[in-house]
Amino acid sequence: MPTAPPPGDRPLKTLERLLSKAGLGSRSEARKWIHARRVKVNGRVVEDPDKWVDLERDEILFDDQPLQKRASIYLLLHKPVGFLTTYKDPEGRKTIYDLLPEREQYLFPVGRLDMDTSGLLLLTNDTQFAERLTNPDYHVPKTYFVKASKPLRDEQLEQLRQGIELRDGPTRPAIVERKGVAAFEITITEGRNRQVRRMVEALDAKVEKLTRIAIGDIVIGDLKSGETRALTDEEVRKLRR
Repeated sequence: MPTAPPPGDRPLKTLERLLSKAGLGSRSEARKWIHARRVKVNGRVVEDPDKWVDLERDEILFDDQPLQKRASIYLLLHKPVGFLTTYKDPEGRKTIYDLLPEREQYLFPVGRLDMDTSGLLLLTNDTQFAERLTNPDYHVPKTYFVKASKPLRDEQLEQLRQGIELRDGPTRPAIVERKGVAAFEITITEGRNRQVRRMVEALDAKVEKLTRIAIGDIVIGDLKSGETRALTDEEVRKLRR
């Protein structure tokens, strides 16, 4: 694990993370390249993937070529159930990268959906864009369709609206709209691990189906499961706001 970054306000990243976010490849691939002595920092070969580098002051070379800012790419994927949100799985299970069109640049997911969750997943090579959407301080709303294992009473849905107590503290108030006896849509502005599932479990029920249908104003629409499309310039602007 990398040590804490040096104090200061300069834009610092570990070397492996910088290579990955530059769109060259996954972080595991970046570590291999660094260990193979293919990366230089300020003219010197660096073999430590966890070395902190200053994006404004350090010159980073990969195969003796400077890292170049690449054209930003923004994709929306309708993730099916049964796919992992990871680059490679050591057990050989299917990942979202099995669904993506071939590209020269590496794209990373903006947040995650677990294997049993489907729906809207964004992928990009734009680090600042991704960090803004995943930072809980920005309160970016994410909307899910939920089918529970048993009927839910109106007062139970009201508990979700008011905020519900979880092991890691109370949730923020949510927007909840009933869609059936045991189905509802919920909009949350946090990104806790398995949050929606845990909220339903706090109501003594289980989630039978969970689909993310929107992030902010961007909706999955009629995009078929397993398909991708590029975000429009207007959609990117909306998400940045």
